[in-house]
Amino acid sequence: MRILFLHNNFPGQYRRIATHLKTVEGVEMLAGSLASNSQDIGIQKVPYTPHRDVSKDIHPTLVTAERAVLTAQAAFKALYPLKSQGWKPDLVCSHSGWGPSLLIKELWPDTKILSLFEWFYNPRGSDADFLEPINHDSAARAHFKNIPILLDLATMDWGSSPTRWQHSQFPKHLTQNMSVLHEGVDCDFFKPGPASVTHGEKTFTAEDEVITYVARGMEPYRGFPQFMEAVAKLQQKRPHLQVLIAGTDRTAYGKTRKDGKTHREHALETLDLDESRIHFLGLVPLKTLRSMFRITRAHVYLTVPFVLSWSLMEAMAAGALIVGSDTPPLHEVVDHKRNGLLTPFFDTDALVEILEHVLRNDVDHASLGKAARRTITERYALPTILPKQWGMMQAVAKGERPNL
Repeated sequence: MRILFLHNNFPGQYRRIATHLKTVEGVEMLAGSLASNSQDIGIQKVPYTPHRDVSKDIHPTLVTAERAVLTAQAAFKALYPLKSQGWKPDLVCSHSGWGPSLLIKELWPDTKILSLFEWFYNPRGSDADFLEPINHDSAARAHFKNIPILLDLATMDWGSSPTRWQHSQFPKHLTQNMSVLHEGVDCDFFKPGPASVTHGEKTFTAEDEVITYVARGMEPYRGFPQFMEAVAKLQQKRPHLQVLIAGTDRTAYGKTRKDGKTHREHALETLDLDESRIHFLGLVPLKTLRSMFRITRAHVYLTVPFVLSWSLMEAMAAGALIVGSDTPPLHEVVDHKRNGLLTPFFDTDALVEILEHVLRNDVDHASLGKAARRTITERYALPTILPKQWGMMQAVAKGERPNL
């Protein structure tokens, strides 16, 4: 089978299935991705680059749509030589919303498309109006961000979404040809074990009083302001507390601050923090991430009603005790007091209280951590997920309805 992956930042969500398929006889793979993407997992890439940036004077609600069109055009031009040479994929697996698959049927009308749908933008009832009331302009921007996603829904042969929560964001009448199937968690890698984390001249182990926080960006969407406020309060009560934070000082989702400062800068300037006990690790390799999860007394994961992060499931697989926000994405994997602890997103006093209970050993760390790992190994481990992913891909390529 010939498979073409399309992802602006390949491998992304396809890392595990693409790695697995390298071991399957008779599978030939190519990956279309932005030329600026330097990641490599040993699959031949077809690079594409939009010929220009989004128009400066375009209507604000159409920025996402124009960027997707420019990406579609770039991908088409980069892939056209393959068509001219007679190469044709049996299946195109595409990350929806960014545009690379929008013109695939113009190249190969009979090729089947399996689209991966992460999110559908709803102005109300999920992320857009969670942090602050939404106005009509913001609602319009949310609606129109769905343009490339709707085009993918129209041209795909089948789609998948990683979680039931994310799947539920799509209009029901558009989900008849969509499965719920996660990308999977490497539970053989993310598992409990001895570990240490070194930052600068300091090394931390499970013997230290450590809590952790991980996110792509330090931003309101992932509860960074609430976390830092809780840390300031907790430091007053726990003189030996050490805080390890992995991620970049940027806004990956949502709005930036109007004053031009990052949310980290604002927190450090306005909160009474002992910075000597807060350690910003930046982007870390997976081994360091695993070590953080292994040594932490509590891994704090906060999120608005949005896409569920891989890091949460990886922390659970490593046996970390989760203290998370009581928001819909977590309800799918975290059962309060059974395999983790949940607290209101905006209530920093409640977060401090629950972390104090954890740090005072008023909570059965071992049982909650074991239950967290069991949740992931039973439902999301690669030996369970990869056969389902491959079965879905084979069925779609044959024009059949996947049986999951």
